[in-house]
Amino acid sequence: MKMLLHICCGPCSIFPVSALRAEGVALTGFFYRHNIHPYSECLRRQETLQTYAGQIGLDVVYQDGYDLEGFIRKVVFREDQRCLICYQERLGATANLAKQGGFDGYSTTLLYSRYQNHDIIREMGESIGRTVGIPFHYRDFRTGWQKGIAESRRLGMYRQKYCGCIYSEKERSCSATSYTSSSFCSSIPPISPPRRSV
Repeated sequence: MKMLLHICCGPCSIFPVSALRAEGVALTGFFYRHNIHPYSECLRRQETLQTYAGQIGLDVVYQDGYDLEGFIRKVVFREDQRCLICYQERLGATANLAKQGGFDGYSTTLLYSRYQNHDIIREMGESIGRTVGIPFHYRDFRTGWQKGIAESRRLGMYRQKYCGCIYSEKERSCSATSYTSSSFCSSIPPISPPRRSV
């Protein structure tokens, strides 16, 4: 079986790639960039994956461009649905690329994370797969959570502290302070625009 695997970062790819290869699956990775903020963070995650992929002989397709504005336009005023939108964007892009590339199926390393909604990812992945015409492969990779962490630390890989988008970065930054989000982050006054001279 030839599968395209969406990869969100190097550390999250360790166990899924190992498990699927053990089953005889021929894997190619796909790194989606548009949701990761800031750009320096996107590059750091990509470079970490490139290094690891080179070490294990994994071919990876890296998305062209960096359409952060496009991603934000899809989320703005629907911030409470941002994770669903992000799932849809990443799974949709992976499914379409898998179809174009003649793969037998597609999947995602999001299924490795304990912090993602597996039921929604599975339902959405299968629905998108039916629409595009490419099967979605569901596998609960959370069984290898600790193995992946241990190996990434052994290899000295960069391990990010937030999911990726600008909203998750804000949540991480706010929770890292001694203040709660409601008492600190939401109370930061807006920056007044500069006065124009007459």
